Amino acid sequence: MKKMFVLVVGMMFLAACATTAPQKSGFLGEYSSNLKPGLGEGDAKLIWIKPAVDFTKYKKVMVDYVVFAFAEDSEYKGIDADEMKKIADKASLALVTAIQKEFPVVSEPGPDVIRIRSAIVDMKQSRPVLSGVSSVMPVGLAISVVKRGTTDSWTGSGATTAELMAIDSMSNEVLAAGQDQRAAGFTERFTTWGSVEDAFKFWGERLTKNLVGMLKKN
Repeated sequence: MKKMFVLVVGMMFLAACATTAPQKSGFLGEYSSNLKPGLGEGDAKLIWIKPAVDFTKYKKVMVDYVVFAFAEDSEYKGIDADEMKKIADKASLALVTAIQKEFPVVSEPGPDVIRIRSAIVDMKQSRPVLSGVSSVMPVGLAISVVKRGTTDSWTGSGATTAELMAIDSMSNEVLAAGQDQRAAGFTERFTTWGSVEDAFKFWGERLTKNLVGMLKKN
């Protein structure tokens, strides 16, 4: 279970070597000051794990709804609430679908349940264009869906950031936290995709592959 958790922290964001250090947001709270550079290839860029935690006692996973936060320099922050909910639904479903292939995902706390909270931070959105089409860029998933008004092409996003906390579901004790930044190279894979759903599907499949790969080493 410990390996599973470290993998979720390190690989949920599809860790990559970014050229700039990710900025700390308010999602992790006081635990952001505990973050240290990840050492392993599969680690998040910044990670903290509480010492002496017996992760083997956790057999089930409780997953909070993925949340999003706009970057301070976002050009526009007026995304429609229904659109945001749809995007959050996609992200949450991708995470749950991946985890439940290997572990029971539950909705109630218990002594053997670890709770996962995650956030996509530094979201950036363009101002609505003349065509009336505007869309959000969930940068933590390394995909830009800022659509141009005159073509069907989609722009790249550059660096991206996502954060995660693992909590004991009974005591609410924070067991670990992680933050990762994505490199622009991953974004380029999606420059011709016109669907956020496709991006989340890829993300979920990639996460599942990494989970299975690590667990087979147990």
